[in-house]
Amino acid sequence: MAVPSQYPDIPIPPTDIWSFLFQRPDRPFLNSQVILADVYSGRSFTFHDLQRRSLHVGHILRRRFGWHKGDVLSLVCGNSIDTPAIIWGVLAIGGIASPLNPNLPADQLAFYLQDSGAKAVVTQKAQYPAVLQACQKVGLATDRIIVIDDPTQASLFQCAASALPDAAAVAAHRPPVEDPQKEVAVLVYSSGTTGLPKGVMLSHTNIVINLLQLAAVDDGYLTHRDSALAFLPFFHIYGVTCLINSGLYLGLTTYVMPRFELETACRAIQDHRITYVYTVPPVILQFVQNPLVEQFDLSSLRLFNSAAAPLSVELIQALWEKRRIIVRQQYGMSECSPCLHSQVFHLSPLPIYFTLPYDSDHQTWQEGRDHPGSVGRLVANMQAKYVPIPGEEVRSDGKKEGELWVKGPNVFLGYLNNPQATHDSFSEDGYYKTGDVGYEDHRGSFVVTDRIKELIKYNGFQVAPAELENILLGHPAVADVAVVGIPSGQAGSELPRAYVQVAGPGLDTPTTAAGLVAFVKRRAGASYKELRGGVLFVDAIPRNPAGKILRRELKKKYAVSKM
Repeated sequence: MAVPSQYPDIPIPPTDIWSFLFQRPDRPFLNSQVILADVYSGRSFTFHDLQRRSLHVGHILRRRFGWHKGDVLSLVCGNSIDTPAIIWGVLAIGGIASPLNPNLPADQLAFYLQDSGAKAVVTQKAQYPAVLQACQKVGLATDRIIVIDDPTQASLFQCAASALPDAAAVAAHRPPVEDPQKEVAVLVYSSGTTGLPKGVMLSHTNIVINLLQLAAVDDGYLTHRDSALAFLPFFHIYGVTCLINSGLYLGLTTYVMPRFELETACRAIQDHRITYVYTVPPVILQFVQNPLVEQFDLSSLRLFNSAAAPLSVELIQALWEKRRIIVRQQYGMSECSPCLHSQVFHLSPLPIYFTLPYDSDHQTWQEGRDHPGSVGRLVANMQAKYVPIPGEEVRSDGKKEGELWVKGPNVFLGYLNNPQATHDSFSEDGYYKTGDVGYEDHRGSFVVTDRIKELIKYNGFQVAPAELENILLGHPAVADVAVVGIPSGQAGSELPRAYVQVAGPGLDTPTTAAGLVAFVKRRAGASYKELRGGVLFVDAIPRNPAGKILRRELKKKYAVSKM
């Protein structure tokens, strides 16, 4: 049975992304509002700067490459305040923006360029050698590589103000987008934690409605008077929608870092009185564990926003108890533009559960506040189903549980050049099968327990790695952890094994390993959840830039060790 969102539906505006952001009649901030600022250099762009620069980028693309509607521009760049205007510029002329991981080697970049049919590539000097090699592999001419931090190729940005479009040109501009619900605007690639990456086709409407869904959740909690810190990757859909587009829509002043560095982040929060930080669980761990944080005044912070990976209740509490920082969880995926669920914090500056020890039997809920450990409520305009997993027992407490299936206007158009994967990802009645497992409680909050493909099957029982990881993160010897299944020697059965990054020198000992196995045994609540595959110590847990654990890399470690 379908479960609708608890939020009222939002009217879907029949507009493209560029017009929605830059020509909105209800914009509550001035043209002079600073939207993007560079933490290191101090460079900044106002709303008016970005509006004009994006149109200038579109003009250059048309003049230099004969750009047509539907052409793909790949961006292979680290975080920079220059890249958002490029994305908006290609959207302004009906093109498709395809941001890619700047750390990819040439052979993988070549796959993305070939698969997307990219007409040109924007990059930086640091990535140029790999991009050049990739372009040569796919037959893309080298004059179609734009290096934005190369002074000899600076025509996209380094121009006199008089060369930028004036107010009349901005007002008159109409992107050539005829059907925003069907026309692709952004092409991102799935993280590839299992199988080959797939091109996720997101329409203008997909992105626009997700911006409105996010705004409805905040309901004025964040405004143009807030400032944000952005170090998460712009090439990820979370970066595209939340850090870039949502920041502009709200009028936030977003301070950009190319990557996370704890001391620089703390100094930026202190010096710029930052109120809002986009983050992921590994970063929160650093804020909790590193005493360096105590040297800075972080009192301006109103909220951490965590997404992309599960966040344990213990870590939520530790962040509040040690740093007095509130964290909100959001949940989604590339295929949903990305946000599906969000916790709500706008009714009070401090949710009541942060003032009490967490107790699942204690009523710490008040209207509009989601209990810790959940990812919040389904956003507006969405419907969800919880589809039973074959072999799984039905919960005795009556909670809706199973694989999450969703339907709504922010669900993607399909996978590029992969009709079979597209077909397999949708049910006959049009629901997208997320592959995520969890349950919805009686308050409407969704708790993610794991992904179907990551579930460990031990003697017919399903073991959720995230559950064991959350237990282990409560042990003082553990800084980070990933649990995967290794072969048990019996067909169709695996043993749970923990790969652990220890919290300090000298802790990676057999005694610690045995203690962790016993720690899980005492707390897991079922014998089939024990770490029968043991504990192995690693220097770091492999994660993608969005913070998701790359379990396949750990499984490769096991395969190599058995050769």
